[in-house]
Amino acid sequence: MSDQAAITELERLLKLQKAAFIKNQNTSVEERKANIGKIPAMVLSRRDAIRDAMQKDFGAHPTATTDLIEVLGVAGRAAHVLAHIDEWTAIQRREVDAQMFGSSSAEIRFQAKGVIGNIVPWNFPLDLSLGPLCEMLAAGNRVIIKPSEFTPATGELLASMVKDTFPEDLVAVVNGGLELSKAFSQQKFNHILYTGNPTVGKLVMAEAAKNLTPVTLELGGKCPAIITEGSVTKENIENILGTKLLKNGQMCISVDYVLCPKADVETFVNGARKMFDEGLSDYATSQFDNTGIISNRHLHRLQDMVKEAEKAGVRSVKLGGDAAAENSKRQLPLTLLVDPPRDCIAMQEEIFGPVLPIIPYDDLDAAIDEVNAGERPLGLYVYSKDIDAANKLINNTSSGGAAINCAAMQGALPSLGFGGSGNSGMGRHHGIEGFREFSNPRGVFIRAAGEKDMIRAFAPPFAPLGTPLAEAAYKQAMGMS
Repeated sequence: MSDQAAITELERLLKLQKAAFIKNQNTSVEERKANIGKIPAMVLSRRDAIRDAMQKDFGAHPTATTDLIEVLGVAGRAAHVLAHIDEWTAIQRREVDAQMFGSSSAEIRFQAKGVIGNIVPWNFPLDLSLGPLCEMLAAGNRVIIKPSEFTPATGELLASMVKDTFPEDLVAVVNGGLELSKAFSQQKFNHILYTGNPTVGKLVMAEAAKNLTPVTLELGGKCPAIITEGSVTKENIENILGTKLLKNGQMCISVDYVLCPKADVETFVNGARKMFDEGLSDYATSQFDNTGIISNRHLHRLQDMVKEAEKAGVRSVKLGGDAAAENSKRQLPLTLLVDPPRDCIAMQEEIFGPVLPIIPYDDLDAAIDEVNAGERPLGLYVYSKDIDAANKLINNTSSGGAAINCAAMQGALPSLGFGGSGNSGMGRHHGIEGFREFSNPRGVFIRAAGEKDMIRAFAPPFAPLGTPLAEAAYKQAMGMS
């Protein structure tokens, strides 16, 4: 399908879903449960097809990663939403001044926003399309999903899965290229979720602003792992590197660089070497562990990043062997860059691949200054035996989320709100925060019938009630101050 045809289809689906929403703006909780309940079977029954599609799109993609994140992760998120939807959707009572309003009541009713557009990134094409769908449906919305043009096989599979599972006036998928991507954020959605980089995020937000469409932006950034003195241990080194190797670094909450006590830098480098020598010596060509870089353009960018650092005299440490000569699967080893200058590409841009700068620091305050000198990251990770030191680092920096003695787990829990801050994004999905993100918390006041209250004081003529009430309230307020 051409992009123009895809845009026409998008416009048709949006019109269809908006009309369906107008007819039924308050779907029952039972209906929402039934829709969300279809998601686990949809992914679990297509496990092999999902594995095959991910292999085609990435060139190489570990089946364990596909199973744990794209299949089981989605199913688990749906189960979490189903377990909590009754409490999330419940009406919340709010306090009312009985002297002013008598026995009237006030409450928050969570209302669906309408039709939500989800612009999905290429790195987690099912997790970030079907995962947020659980909370969007829980809130009673209708959804149109736009997969990345970098994952055409998974995008086509997703379209087929959704078409077989949901009516198109509830959930639909549109696939296409750059022109469709541009047109998507120009549509009059009731909310847009975009996951990607800050540059495109600003463009999405600018287009959405023309329609006053609210946005949730998940944008990544340079997520640091900070190791405190005495904590450069085998376990911590393996956890940091293991997180980095997930998707071969192509993850918005991956470890982007390591802040390491100056005296322990060589301990970290030697520990990394040992980890690869003992269990990942063929990592660069492994079909079981190494995810291919998504495109040749992304591959060349990472290679150039390392070359630039090496040309500037930075020591590089390659781990996991050499990439294949022909490298049709676009696989790369992990490269450590020891103390690169702050003006090199590896320290200026989010890396999003298997390159890991190791930055030495003198004391905790210096580490804090290093983090605060840059934009707020999506994640921040502290490895420490000293909880006070860990909390000092977290309390004196800003990030979307954080973790202590591990990395990225704050983004894996279906119960924990996930999102950015500043340059790494705005808004949240996952858990109750996701449900509320995609809901309108509608304040409703119910005036009690057949009983006197003070509401008439707010309208003229003011002399009988409004003026004396204001005077009495003013005297009371002055007495309190």
